[in-house]
Amino acid sequence: MKFQSTRGAAAPVSFDEALIGGLAPDGGLYVPTSWPRYAPADLDGRDSLVEIGARLIEPFAEGGALAAQIPDILSEAFNFPVPSVPIEVADPAERLEVLELFHGPTAAFKDFGARFLAASFARLRRPQERPLHILVATSGDTGGAVAAAFHRRPGFEVSVLFPKGLVSPTQERQLTCWGDNIHSYAVAGTFDDCQRMVKEVFLDRDLTTRLRLSSANSINLGRLLPQAVYYAATSIRRWRASGQPLSFIIPSGNLGNAVACVWARRMGMPIGEILLAHNANRTVPDLLETGVLEPRPSVATLASAMDVGNPSNLERLRDLHPELTALRGAVRAISVDDAAIRNRIIEGAARFGQVWCPHTAVAAEAWARLPQAERRDRNWCIVATASPAKFPEIVEPLLGRKVTVPPALAALFDRPSHVSALANGSDALREVLMAGAAEIGR
Repeated sequence: MKFQSTRGAAAPVSFDEALIGGLAPDGGLYVPTSWPRYAPADLDGRDSLVEIGARLIEPFAEGGALAAQIPDILSEAFNFPVPSVPIEVADPAERLEVLELFHGPTAAFKDFGARFLAASFARLRRPQERPLHILVATSGDTGGAVAAAFHRRPGFEVSVLFPKGLVSPTQERQLTCWGDNIHSYAVAGTFDDCQRMVKEVFLDRDLTTRLRLSSANSINLGRLLPQAVYYAATSIRRWRASGQPLSFIIPSGNLGNAVACVWARRMGMPIGEILLAHNANRTVPDLLETGVLEPRPSVATLASAMDVGNPSNLERLRDLHPELTALRGAVRAISVDDAAIRNRIIEGAARFGQVWCPHTAVAAEAWARLPQAERRDRNWCIVATASPAKFPEIVEPLLGRKVTVPPALAALFDRPSHVSALANGSDALREVLMAGAAEIGR
């Protein structure tokens, strides 16, 4: 299996090379040159995430150093529960469930891809090799998951860039509490600025080679493929129970999680509709409505991890569906404002006994806005991407009570914070990277 750039100006590479490289040399994102196809029956006898994931991912890794190690990598990465909770709604003809992706060590869905990537990189590292420096831009959850996955792993340094003042206090603690080989930078700008800085540094091939840089953002396909696994496993479980496909409503920002679902369906998984639930950042909903792509500065919302005005993975989505008609047939999108997010958090607790984070509330609101006929005609699954305990300053006042904090999150507040300010611009990032490399070399 080979992987090519979405921009077509870089030579195809192997799975191992795509993971280590992160971004293609021409600035594009790596995508498979071909797709394995499965029928649901091809996964008979496989029930766990690890078993289903190995069947899906092994063809992509074929011929590389990781090919035989995919089951072990998945066993190491996916060592926490992934429940799908049925929701009892008023209309018995409506079938709804919530896929809870927040039971990993940093209480967000980013744990799946970050832990898979860290386990893969550790197996690809050669003895006596210079450290690999991982760059990650985050709107909140990615940085914490990557930091946790790589913390104190020998041979790896991690630099996390986040927009100063635009992540929740709990998210910021997750980004800055590590120290050791994790370096956290509060950037004077938005997430889009952080993402642009990382991409511009990667286009400096001399710097990338000298410092051995790689990425752990969803620009790295090593983040997306493991996320496709939980969509495959959840849809297979529903298919076995009902003989019908499962439709997903996905809180969407940089579109990595959404593209993972599209990829799972492309491989033949029994997935029906894919509805992208956005906050007030309307780039994708407007594209699907008007046919015009207009990236714009991100808007700060309650669902801060989705505050993205120029989604990277839209490039992968359009590579798979280059024609507007095909794109509209592949996904739909809806935009939800902060008032609706607040109301849906309150409503979720009152009607369903569910405590949702702001991002999950966006998806729940999107489901509620579907025509009743659509809610009845399909099996729907809301994707819950983060624990509400990461956003107590938003959720608790709305519900009038405390939110239960997972032990892993509570432990973060006992650790000291390590964070540096960083100016908005790739030159500032280059400077700190070079200084850090000089320090490590001493």
